[in-house]
Amino acid sequence: MPDDAAASRAAAEEESAFSHPSVAPDATRAYGDHPDQVIDFYAPRGVSAPADPDPVPVPLVVVLHGGAWRAPYDRRHITPFADSLAARGFAVANVEYRRGSATPAQGEGTPVAGRWPDTFDDVAAALDALPALVREALPQADPRRTVLTGHSAGGHLALWAAARHVLPADAPWRTNGPAPLRGVVALAPIADFAVAGKLEVCGNAALQLLGGEEKFAERQPYADPALLLPTGIATTLVQGRADLVVPEAVAESYADAAAKAGEMVGLTLLEDVGHFPLIDPAADACAVVAEEIAQLAW
Repeated sequence: MPDDAAASRAAAEEESAFSHPSVAPDATRAYGDHPDQVIDFYAPRGVSAPADPDPVPVPLVVVLHGGAWRAPYDRRHITPFADSLAARGFAVANVEYRRGSATPAQGEGTPVAGRWPDTFDDVAAALDALPALVREALPQADPRRTVLTGHSAGGHLALWAAARHVLPADAPWRTNGPAPLRGVVALAPIADFAVAGKLEVCGNAALQLLGGEEKFAERQPYADPALLLPTGIATTLVQGRADLVVPEAVAESYADAAAKAGEMVGLTLLEDVGHFPLIDPAADACAVVAEEIAQLAW
């Protein structure tokens, strides 16, 4: 159990991250018929306008929000982070996807985490549709310099999306080759389902995501990033050492699994940082995240 000081600091960090008003996008495009199958686009600021005769193309950052794959947490809470990246000159795509039902699971006080297979269907469909949507909505963006990032459950989805080419052969989301990404920056990701289960991360949300105990073992090879290695895509994890929501042991286990698979994964551990400063534009940790993205994007 965390001590009172650690719990108080974590609560203050969460309050700060959620204190920013949501930021409306410059454009929104649908990648499917469901209301949650949309992508918000944020145009880069401080770069050549699309009407310029020789516009300067800029890297594209694709953002996948967290919230334990649960319905109450949609993309709005991460819009200040997306906007802060646009202010740094990135083109940004903020992806929404279907999450768990709003009804609590039987015997539990929190909504169900995720939908199988809908959550995975949506992330795969969004990334497949993204190149065409970007050309229309963000002509300033250079798709050849795309970095995928995500926070918490969104960090899991970012790692998973980058590993579609190593999914089991019968997976409906499998691709013939690696995604054309400069890299992945996963922020406090739920990156190893076995460790997350032992630590009961987010109320055992990963177990719920895969449909409960009866389906977990069957579906884990299709969904657990720690089992989908090596990817051959440059990957960095950014993790607060004081994170009480997704402890650093989860990220460390993923990095260890990658090393055993012959792949080096960067792991940036931030002292005295919890879960939410990574996406809080007011926090120093968020600037570290932006720099990690920039190192891959440029």
